[in-house]
Amino acid sequence: MKKSAIFLLAIVFMMSFIAAAIAVGPDKELVYDDGAMGKITFKGQTHADAGLKCPDCHPGVFAMKKGEAKMTMAEHSSGKFCNTCHNGQKAFDTKGNCAKCHVK
Repeated sequence: MKKSAIFLLAIVFMMSFIAAAIAVGPDKELVYDDGAMGKITFKGQTHADAGLKCPDCHPGVFAMKKGEAKMTMAEHSSGKFCNTCHNGQKAFDTKGNCAKCHVK
């Protein structure tokens, strides 16, 4: 029993390092490219400078697994995903500001 508890603890410990390694921290950027609307670059530093921490969006607003968030045009004003904050109140509104995120 004690060996299995230590083994489980070791796995949890290793997984935390793996999660940290793939996270988009203040020193990293993540680029989304759907082709049609251009590239969207998520800048970790910009969000950290605004006082945000990873748990502010993960896993509530965005899932932890890359590629799970599939935003449609309808969701740009739905209050989901980026619009949770980018609604003109917490951060700039996405409506009419396409070029702030989408770069062709």
